[in-house]
Amino acid sequence: MAVVKSPISSPPTSRLPRHSFPPSRSLPYRVCLKSSNPGRASFVRACEANVRSDGAPVSMGVGSPASSAIDFLTLCHRLKATKRKGWVNHEIKGPESIADHMYRMALMALIVDDIPGVNRERCIKMAIVHDIAEAIVGDITPSDGVPKEEKSRLEQAALNEMCEVLGGGLRAEEIKELWTEYENNSSPEANLVKDFDKMMFSV
Repeated sequence: MAVVKSPISSPPTSRLPRHSFPPSRSLPYRVCLKSSNPGRASFVRACEANVRSDGAPVSMGVGSPASSAIDFLTLCHRLKATKRKGWVNHEIKGPESIADHMYRMALMALIVDDIPGVNRERCIKMAIVHDIAEAIVGDITPSDGVPKEEKSRLEQAALNEMCEVLGGGLRAEEIKELWTEYENNSSPEANLVKDFDKMMFSV
């Protein structure tokens, strides 16, 4: 079995310990705290409970909702720093990150014309999560020589770990469902998002 060396520090098969992710000052915690939107009240309270006035994290213990949300967001932040390997391998100038790619696909889903039988909101969500497991395993490409079944297994294990970091619950189940639907190309939404995934843009 081929072994893939992930460009990210954590090995793909390792269990991710709680509170092991250093807080990123670039994540929008401050913006979140300043929001007065009632619909964000629960998340604002979660952020407020975990961030002191000087920006340092405050431990609330393993398994707390606020702790889980911060751990999950910080883990997802790795997607911003990981460049897409296909771009790097082809020496494309200014390679996009995995997060760049996911965001662009979400925007494509947002502005696409309405298509009968296709839920556009679901497409947006699917675009946001379809490569989320790469926060752990990195961007595995055909040039890595990893069999498709093994790639799927690694990414499934990473997704399960990320949902555990999130603390489970309805949102974690929704992420799993969207990711699985995309992987299996089992809906019109998945088929459309896969078409978006094949498009490449360079600056």
